[in-house]
Amino acid sequence: MSQDSIAAPESVRKLSGRRRREVVAVLLFSGGPIFESSIPLSVFGIDRQDAGVPRYRLLVCGGEEGPLRTTGGLELTTPYGLEAIGRAGTVVVPAWRSITSPPPPEALDALRRAHEEGARIVGLCTGAFVLAAAGLLDGRPATTHWMYAPTLAKRYPSVHVDPRELFVDDGDVLTSAGTAAGIDLCLHIVRTDHGTEAAGALARRLVVPPRRSGGQERYLDRSLPEEIGSDPLAEVVAWALEHLHEQFDVETLAARAYMSRRTFDRRFRSLTGSAPLQWLITQRVLQAQRLLETSDYSVDEVAGRCGFRSPVALRGHFRRQLGSSPAAYRAAYRARRPHGDQLGPGTVEQVVPPQVSVQARRTAAATAPSGSATASSTVPEQVKSYSEAFASGQGRPSLPGQRSAP
Repeated sequence: MSQDSIAAPESVRKLSGRRRREVVAVLLFSGGPIFESSIPLSVFGIDRQDAGVPRYRLLVCGGEEGPLRTTGGLELTTPYGLEAIGRAGTVVVPAWRSITSPPPPEALDALRRAHEEGARIVGLCTGAFVLAAAGLLDGRPATTHWMYAPTLAKRYPSVHVDPRELFVDDGDVLTSAGTAAGIDLCLHIVRTDHGTEAAGALARRLVVPPRRSGGQERYLDRSLPEEIGSDPLAEVVAWALEHLHEQFDVETLAARAYMSRRTFDRRFRSLTGSAPLQWLITQRVLQAQRLLETSDYSVDEVAGRCGFRSPVALRGHFRRQLGSSPAAYRAAYRARRPHGDQLGPGTVEQVVPPQVSVQARRTAAATAPSGSATASSTVPEQVKSYSEAFASGQGRPSLPGQRSAP
Protein backbone atom coordinates (compact mmCIF):
# COMPACT_ATOMS: atom_id res chain seq x y z
CA MET A 1 0.00 0.00 0.00
CA SER A 2 1.10 3.57 -0.66
CA GLN A 3 -0.92 5.47 1.90
CA ASP A 4 0.69 6.46 5.18
CA SER A 5 -2.01 5.03 7.41
CA ILE A 6 -4.56 2.33 6.88
CA ALA A 7 -8.14 1.87 7.90
CA ALA A 8 -8.57 -0.77 10.57
CA PRO A 9 -10.32 -3.87 9.26
CA GLU A 10 -13.74 -4.75 10.61
CA SER A 11 -12.24 -7.61 12.64
CA VAL A 12 -10.32 -5.16 14.86
CA ARG A 13 -11.98 -4.93 18.25
CA LYS A 14 -12.99 -1.66 19.88
CA LEU A 15 -10.52 -0.54 22.50
CA SER A 16 -11.67 -1.14 26.06
CA GLY A 17 -12.52 1.99 28.06
CA ARG A 18 -9.75 1.36 30.59
CA ARG A 19 -7.08 1.21 27.89
CA ARG A 20 -5.48 4.22 26.22
CA ARG A 21 -4.07 4.21 22.70
CA GLU A 22 -1.16 6.44 23.69
CA VAL A 23 -0.07 4.00 26.41
CA VAL A 24 2.50 1.50 25.13
CA ALA A 25 3.47 -1.54 27.22
CA VAL A 26 6.76 -3.27 26.36
CA LEU A 27 6.95 -6.84 27.60
CA LEU A 28 10.47 -7.98 28.55
CA PHE A 29 11.72 -11.45 29.40
CA SER A 30 14.92 -12.82 30.85
CA GLY A 31 17.40 -13.81 28.16
CA GLY A 32 16.08 -11.32 25.62
CA PRO A 33 18.56 -9.52 23.34
CA ILE A 34 19.25 -5.98 24.51
CA PHE A 35 19.20 -4.37 21.05
CA GLU A 36 15.70 -5.50 20.10
CA SER A 37 14.47 -4.73 23.61
CA SER A 38 15.77 -1.17 23.43
CA ILE A 39 14.05 -0.28 20.14
CA PRO A 40 10.50 0.30 21.47
CA LEU A 41 11.94 1.85 24.63
CA SER A 42 13.71 4.47 22.55
CA VAL A 43 10.87 5.07 20.09
CA PHE A 44 8.02 5.29 22.59
CA GLY A 45 9.77 6.13 25.86
CA ILE A 46 11.55 9.43 25.10
CA ASP A 47 9.75 12.78 25.01
CA ARG A 48 10.47 14.36 21.61
CA GLN A 49 7.58 16.81 21.48
CA ASP A 50 10.07 19.60 20.77
CA ALA A 51 10.73 17.88 17.42
CA GLY A 52 7.06 17.50 16.59
CA VAL A 53 6.71 13.90 17.73
CA PRO A 54 3.56 13.30 19.81
CA ARG A 55 4.29 11.75 23.17
CA TYR A 56 3.50 8.19 24.16
CA ARG A 57 3.39 6.88 27.71
CA LEU A 58 5.70 3.91 28.15
CA LEU A 59 5.13 1.04 30.58
CA VAL A 60 8.06 -1.39 30.79
CA CYS A 61 6.63 -4.67 32.05
CA GLY A 62 8.32 -7.84 33.20
CA GLY A 63 6.87 -10.94 31.62
CA GLU A 64 8.22 -13.08 34.46
CA GLU A 65 9.85 -12.73 37.86
CA GLY A 66 12.98 -10.56 37.89
CA PRO A 67 15.67 -9.61 37.82
CA LEU A 68 15.79 -10.21 34.08
CA ARG A 69 19.15 -11.21 32.63
CA THR A 70 19.86 -10.00 29.12
CA THR A 71 22.67 -9.82 26.58
CA GLY A 72 26.13 -9.55 28.09
CA GLY A 73 24.99 -10.69 31.52
CA LEU A 74 23.18 -7.45 32.33
CA GLU A 75 20.43 -7.61 34.94
CA LEU A 76 17.28 -5.54 34.58
CA THR A 77 14.39 -4.78 36.86
CA THR A 78 11.15 -3.48 35.40
CA PRO A 79 8.92 -0.89 37.08
CA TYR A 80 5.77 -2.84 36.17
CA GLY A 81 4.55 -6.39 35.97
CA LEU A 82 1.97 -8.08 33.77
CA GLU A 83 -0.90 -6.25 35.50
CA ALA A 84 0.16 -2.97 33.85
CA ILE A 85 -0.61 -4.38 30.40
CA GLY A 86 -4.27 -3.87 31.30
CA ARG A 87 -3.85 -0.10 30.72
CA ALA A 88 -2.08 -0.28 27.35
CA GLY A 89 -3.58 0.28 23.94
CA THR A 90 -0.42 -1.09 22.32
CA VAL A 91 1.58 -4.04 23.64
CA VAL A 92 5.03 -4.75 22.19
CA VAL A 93 6.95 -8.02 22.57
CA PRO A 94 10.43 -7.02 21.32
CA ALA A 95 11.98 -10.49 21.30
CA TRP A 96 11.83 -13.92 22.87
CA ARG A 97 14.87 -15.56 24.40
CA SER A 98 14.71 -18.88 22.56
CA ILE A 99 12.38 -20.10 19.86
CA THR A 100 12.73 -23.63 21.24
CA SER A 101 11.22 -22.86 24.66
CA PRO A 102 7.58 -21.98 25.44
CA PRO A 103 6.75 -18.53 26.84
CA PRO A 104 5.29 -18.24 30.36
CA PRO A 105 1.55 -19.06 30.37
CA GLU A 106 0.80 -15.95 32.45
CA ALA A 107 2.31 -13.72 29.78
CA LEU A 108 0.34 -15.47 27.04
CA ASP A 109 -2.89 -15.00 29.00
CA ALA A 110 -2.12 -11.28 29.43
CA LEU A 111 -1.56 -10.90 25.69
CA ARG A 112 -4.82 -12.69 24.87
CA ARG A 113 -6.76 -10.45 27.26
CA ALA A 114 -5.18 -7.34 25.82
CA HIS A 115 -6.10 -8.41 22.30
CA GLU A 116 -9.66 -9.27 23.34
CA GLU A 117 -9.99 -5.77 24.77
CA GLY A 118 -8.89 -4.13 21.53
CA ALA A 119 -5.20 -3.52 22.19
CA ARG A 120 -2.79 -3.50 19.27
CA ILE A 121 -0.28 -6.37 19.69
CA VAL A 122 3.19 -6.06 18.19
CA GLY A 123 5.90 -8.72 17.88
CA LEU A 124 9.41 -7.68 16.87
CA CYS A 125 11.75 -10.34 15.46
CA THR A 126 11.37 -13.51 17.57
CA GLY A 127 8.55 -11.83 19.47
CA ALA A 128 6.39 -13.32 16.72
CA PHE A 129 6.87 -16.71 18.37
CA VAL A 130 5.27 -15.38 21.55
CA LEU A 131 2.32 -14.01 19.61
CA ALA A 132 1.99 -17.33 17.77
CA ALA A 133 2.12 -19.28 21.04
CA ALA A 134 -0.73 -17.11 22.32
CA GLY A 135 -2.78 -17.99 19.22
CA LEU A 136 -2.85 -14.38 18.04
CA LEU A 137 -1.35 -15.18 14.62
CA ASP A 138 -3.68 -18.04 13.71
CA GLY A 139 -4.97 -17.51 10.18
CA ARG A 140 -3.04 -14.26 9.85
CA PRO A 141 -0.09 -13.09 7.76
CA ALA A 142 3.09 -12.56 9.76
CA THR A 143 6.83 -12.28 9.42
CA THR A 144 9.92 -12.76 11.55
CA HIS A 145 13.67 -12.88 11.06
CA TRP A 146 14.38 -14.71 7.79
CA MET A 147 16.46 -17.37 9.59
CA TYR A 148 13.53 -18.27 11.86
CA ALA A 149 10.72 -18.10 9.29
CA PRO A 150 10.84 -21.83 8.34
CA THR A 151 10.68 -22.83 12.00
CA LEU A 152 7.75 -20.47 12.68
CA ALA A 153 5.90 -21.86 9.63
CA LYS A 154 6.53 -25.47 10.65
CA ARG A 155 5.66 -25.05 14.33
CA TYR A 156 2.53 -22.95 13.69
CA PRO A 157 1.12 -24.14 10.33
CA SER A 158 -1.98 -21.94 10.65
CA VAL A 159 0.21 -18.81 10.49
CA HIS A 160 0.79 -17.42 6.99
CA VAL A 161 4.52 -16.72 7.33
CA ASP A 162 6.04 -14.40 4.75
CA PRO A 163 9.82 -14.13 5.23
CA ARG A 164 10.16 -11.54 2.46
CA GLU A 165 8.67 -8.62 4.37
CA LEU A 166 10.35 -6.17 6.73
CA PHE A 167 7.08 -5.98 8.62
CA VAL A 168 3.47 -7.05 8.29
CA ASP A 169 0.56 -4.90 9.50
CA ASP A 170 -2.61 -6.96 9.89
CA GLY A 171 -4.58 -4.27 11.65
CA ASP A 172 -4.51 -5.14 15.35
CA VAL A 173 -1.59 -7.58 15.15
CA LEU A 174 1.75 -6.52 13.69
CA THR A 175 5.06 -8.36 13.28
CA SER A 176 8.51 -7.43 12.03
CA ALA A 177 11.67 -9.06 10.76
CA GLY A 178 14.88 -9.08 12.79
CA THR A 179 16.75 -6.32 14.57
CA ALA A 180 16.63 -3.09 12.52
CA ALA A 181 13.27 -4.03 10.99
CA GLY A 182 11.85 -3.41 14.45
CA ILE A 183 12.68 0.27 13.92
CA ASP A 184 10.81 0.18 10.60
CA LEU A 185 7.71 -1.23 12.27
CA CYS A 186 7.83 1.22 15.20
CA LEU A 187 8.12 4.12 12.75
CA HIS A 188 5.15 2.69 10.86
CA ILE A 189 3.12 2.68 14.08
CA VAL A 190 3.95 6.35 14.69
CA ARG A 191 3.07 7.09 11.06
CA THR A 192 -0.25 5.27 11.42
CA ASP A 193 -1.09 7.07 14.67
CA HIS A 194 0.13 10.58 13.90
CA GLY A 195 0.96 10.88 10.21
CA THR A 196 3.97 11.17 7.93
CA GLU A 197 5.42 14.36 9.39
CA ALA A 198 5.62 12.94 12.91
CA ALA A 199 7.22 9.72 11.67
CA GLY A 200 9.67 11.70 9.56
CA ALA A 201 10.65 13.89 12.50
CA LEU A 202 11.23 10.82 14.63
CA ALA A 203 13.29 9.17 11.88
CA ARG A 204 15.52 12.25 11.69
CA ARG A 205 16.07 12.12 15.44
CA LEU A 206 16.98 8.43 15.20
CA VAL A 207 19.13 9.11 12.10
CA VAL A 208 17.40 6.39 10.09
CA PRO A 209 15.43 6.50 6.81
CA PRO A 210 11.69 7.06 7.30
CA ARG A 211 11.02 4.13 4.97
CA ARG A 212 13.46 1.53 3.73
CA SER A 213 13.21 0.14 0.22
CA GLY A 214 12.86 -3.55 -0.45
CA GLY A 215 12.22 -6.34 2.00
CA GLN A 216 14.15 -9.23 3.51
CA GLU A 217 14.78 -10.86 0.11
CA ARG A 218 18.24 -9.33 -0.11
CA TYR A 219 19.28 -11.09 3.09
CA LEU A 220 17.62 -14.46 2.55
CA ASP A 221 19.74 -17.59 2.64
CA ARG A 222 17.19 -20.38 2.70
CA SER A 223 19.54 -23.31 2.89
CA LEU A 224 18.19 -25.53 5.65
CA PRO A 225 16.96 -25.17 9.20
CA GLU A 226 19.18 -27.18 11.51
CA GLU A 227 16.42 -29.55 12.51
CA ILE A 228 16.38 -31.04 9.00
CA GLY A 229 20.07 -31.92 9.24
CA SER A 230 19.49 -35.55 10.19
CA ASP A 231 16.68 -36.08 7.69
CA PRO A 232 17.36 -37.94 4.42
CA LEU A 233 16.23 -34.86 2.52
CA ALA A 234 19.28 -33.01 3.85
CA GLU A 235 21.54 -34.94 1.47
CA VAL A 236 19.31 -34.10 -1.49
CA VAL A 237 19.27 -30.40 -0.63
CA ALA A 238 23.02 -30.37 -0.06
CA TRP A 239 23.44 -31.89 -3.53
CA ALA A 240 21.20 -29.20 -5.01
CA LEU A 241 23.25 -26.42 -3.43
CA GLU A 242 26.44 -27.91 -4.84
CA HIS A 243 24.97 -28.21 -8.36
CA LEU A 244 23.10 -24.93 -8.80
CA HIS A 245 25.12 -24.34 -11.97
CA GLU A 246 23.36 -27.32 -13.58
CA GLN A 247 19.85 -27.31 -15.02
CA PHE A 248 17.64 -29.56 -12.93
CA ASP A 249 14.15 -29.30 -11.52
CA VAL A 250 12.18 -30.49 -8.53
CA GLU A 251 11.43 -33.78 -10.27
CA THR A 252 15.18 -34.42 -10.28
CA LEU A 253 15.37 -33.79 -6.54
CA ALA A 254 12.36 -36.02 -5.90
CA ALA A 255 13.99 -38.81 -7.88
CA ARG A 256 17.20 -38.47 -5.88
CA ALA A 257 15.12 -38.78 -2.71
CA TYR A 258 13.34 -41.86 -4.15
CA MET A 259 9.98 -40.16 -3.73
CA SER A 260 7.11 -39.17 -5.96
CA ARG A 261 6.85 -35.47 -6.73
CA ARG A 262 3.76 -35.11 -4.57
CA THR A 263 5.34 -36.90 -1.60
CA PHE A 264 8.55 -34.92 -2.00
CA ASP A 265 6.69 -31.60 -2.08
CA ARG A 266 4.71 -32.47 1.03
CA ARG A 267 7.76 -33.76 2.90
CA PHE A 268 9.93 -30.79 1.92
CA ARG A 269 7.30 -28.25 2.96
CA SER A 270 6.64 -29.97 6.28
CA LEU A 271 10.34 -29.86 7.15
CA THR A 272 11.27 -26.41 5.88
CA GLY A 273 8.04 -24.41 5.63
CA SER A 274 8.86 -23.65 1.98
CA ALA A 275 7.75 -25.18 -1.32
CA PRO A 276 10.72 -26.91 -3.02
CA LEU A 277 10.32 -25.01 -6.29
CA GLN A 278 10.35 -21.62 -4.56
CA TRP A 279 13.32 -22.69 -2.45
CA LEU A 280 15.24 -23.75 -5.56
CA ILE A 281 14.47 -20.50 -7.38
CA THR A 282 15.52 -18.49 -4.31
CA GLN A 283 18.84 -20.33 -4.16
CA ARG A 284 19.49 -19.68 -7.86
CA VAL A 285 18.72 -15.97 -7.41
CA LEU A 286 21.07 -15.83 -4.40
CA GLN A 287 23.81 -17.39 -6.50
CA ALA A 288 23.12 -14.87 -9.25
CA GLN A 289 23.45 -12.03 -6.74
CA ARG A 290 26.84 -13.32 -5.64
CA LEU A 291 28.10 -13.62 -9.21
CA LEU A 292 26.79 -10.17 -10.13
CA GLU A 293 28.66 -8.73 -7.16
CA THR A 294 31.86 -10.72 -7.48
CA SER A 295 32.47 -11.31 -11.20
CA ASP A 296 32.39 -9.70 -14.62
CA TYR A 297 30.30 -12.42 -16.22
CA SER A 298 27.58 -11.08 -18.48
CA VAL A 299 23.98 -11.47 -17.39
CA ASP A 300 23.60 -14.27 -19.95
CA GLU A 301 26.61 -16.07 -18.47
CA VAL A 302 25.33 -15.56 -14.92
CA ALA A 303 22.02 -17.12 -15.92
CA GLY A 304 23.80 -20.19 -17.27
CA ARG A 305 26.05 -20.52 -14.23
CA CYS A 306 23.03 -20.39 -11.89
CA GLY A 307 21.03 -23.06 -13.68
CA PHE A 308 18.43 -20.81 -15.29
CA ARG A 309 17.29 -22.04 -18.67
CA SER A 310 17.55 -18.57 -20.19
CA PRO A 311 18.52 -14.99 -19.27
CA VAL A 312 14.83 -14.11 -19.54
CA ALA A 313 14.04 -16.56 -16.72
CA LEU A 314 16.80 -15.06 -14.56
CA ARG A 315 15.57 -11.51 -15.14
CA GLY A 316 11.98 -12.43 -14.32
CA HIS A 317 12.75 -14.21 -11.06
CA PHE A 318 15.35 -11.63 -10.05
CA ARG A 319 12.92 -8.76 -10.48
CA ARG A 320 10.08 -10.56 -8.71
CA GLN A 321 12.24 -11.30 -5.68
CA LEU A 322 14.28 -8.11 -5.48
CA GLY A 323 12.40 -5.48 -7.45
CA SER A 324 15.39 -4.82 -9.70
CA SER A 325 16.92 -6.16 -12.91
CA PRO A 326 20.26 -8.00 -12.70
CA ALA A 327 21.98 -5.21 -14.64
CA ALA A 328 20.59 -2.49 -12.36
CA TYR A 329 21.56 -4.50 -9.29
CA ARG A 330 25.16 -4.83 -10.51
CA ALA A 331 25.33 -1.13 -11.46
CA ALA A 332 24.06 -0.05 -8.03
CA TYR A 333 26.51 -2.35 -6.28
CA ARG A 334 29.49 -1.17 -8.30
CA ALA A 335 28.54 2.47 -7.92
CA ARG A 336 29.32 2.09 -4.23
CA ARG A 337 32.65 0.35 -4.76
CA PRO A 338 35.84 2.44 -4.42
CA HIS A 339 36.98 3.90 -7.74
CA GLY A 340 39.53 1.75 -9.46
CA ASP A 341 38.56 -1.33 -7.50
CA GLN A 342 37.39 -3.33 -10.48
CA LEU A 343 37.39 -6.99 -11.30
CA GLY A 344 39.02 -8.67 -14.25
CA PRO A 345 36.89 -10.43 -16.88
CA GLY A 346 35.37 -13.61 -15.53
CA THR A 347 37.19 -13.41 -12.23
CA VAL A 348 35.49 -13.88 -8.89
CA GLU A 349 36.40 -11.69 -5.95
CA GLN A 350 36.58 -13.49 -2.60
CA VAL A 351 33.87 -11.46 -0.92
CA VAL A 352 32.59 -14.76 0.42
CA PRO A 353 35.32 -16.34 2.55
CA PRO A 354 36.56 -19.66 1.12
CA GLN A 355 35.35 -21.50 4.20
CA VAL A 356 31.73 -20.48 3.51
CA SER A 357 30.87 -23.78 1.87
CA VAL A 358 27.47 -25.39 1.54
CA GLN A 359 27.73 -26.72 5.07
CA ALA A 360 28.63 -23.28 6.38
CA ARG A 361 25.69 -21.73 4.57
CA ARG A 362 23.42 -24.37 6.05
CA THR A 363 24.83 -23.68 9.48
CA ALA A 364 24.45 -19.91 9.05
CA ALA A 365 20.78 -20.33 8.23
CA ALA A 366 20.30 -22.83 11.02
CA THR A 367 21.47 -20.93 14.09
CA ALA A 368 17.88 -20.08 14.95
CA PRO A 369 16.35 -23.40 15.98
CA SER A 370 19.11 -24.49 18.33
CA GLY A 371 20.63 -21.20 19.41
CA SER A 372 19.43 -18.40 21.60
CA ALA A 373 17.49 -15.40 20.33
CA THR A 374 20.60 -13.29 20.66
CA ALA A 375 21.88 -14.86 17.47
CA SER A 376 19.12 -13.31 15.41
CA SER A 377 21.16 -10.34 14.31
CA THR A 378 23.93 -12.50 12.83
CA VAL A 379 23.82 -12.22 9.03
CA PRO A 380 26.43 -13.81 6.75
CA GLU A 381 28.87 -11.21 5.48
CA GLN A 382 28.22 -12.09 1.85
CA VAL A 383 24.58 -11.14 2.35
CA LYS A 384 25.15 -7.84 4.16
CA SER A 385 26.51 -6.25 1.02
CA TYR A 386 23.18 -6.73 -0.72
CA SER A 387 21.70 -3.84 1.26
CA GLU A 388 24.26 -1.47 -0.22
CA ALA A 389 23.14 -2.40 -3.70
CA PHE A 390 19.65 -1.19 -2.88
CA ALA A 391 20.67 2.08 -1.30
CA SER A 392 19.80 3.79 -4.57
CA GLY A 393 16.12 3.16 -3.77
CA GLN A 394 15.42 0.51 -6.40
CA GLY A 395 12.91 -1.54 -4.47
CA ARG A 396 9.36 -2.69 -4.85
CA PRO A 397 6.57 -0.19 -5.54
CA SER A 398 4.03 1.01 -2.97
CA LEU A 399 5.11 1.31 0.65
CA PRO A 400 8.58 -0.29 0.70
CA GLY A 401 9.23 -3.21 2.97
CA GLN A 402 5.68 -3.37 4.27
CA ARG A 403 2.75 -5.66 3.93
CA SER A 404 -0.39 -4.09 5.34
CA ALA A 405 -3.93 -5.18 5.91
CA PRO A 406 -6.15 -4.78 2.84
